Amino acid sequence: MPFINECAVESCSYNVGAACHALAITVGDPPHAQCDTFFVTSFKGGDPAAAGQVGACKMTDCRHNSRLECQAAGIVVGPGQGGADCLTYSPR
Repeated sequence: MPFINECAVESCSYNVGAACHALAITVGDPPHAQCDTFFVTSFKGGDPAAAGQVGACKMTDCRHNSRLECQAAGIVVGPGQGGADCLTYSPR
C-alpha cells in the first residue's frame, strides 16, 4: 500500500503535523478523488506511531489505479472541494 507522503488538511481528525495517522484511507467516490476517510472531530485519532497508507482507490480512471489499488509510490492529500482530495490523482 502506498504511503500518504503529506496531508495538508489540518482539520482532519487523522492529521497531526501534516502527517496522516489513519492506518488506511479510501480515495474517491467518482467522479471526485476525495479522501473518503476525512472527517472532523474535537480530538485527533489514528495510530500516532503509524504513517497513513492508501487502502483502496475507487478512481478507476486514475493512471495509478490497478484493480482498485493505488500503484503510486506515495500520495499527497490536500484541501479540495470534498474537504480533502488526493492531489496525486491523474486521469488517464
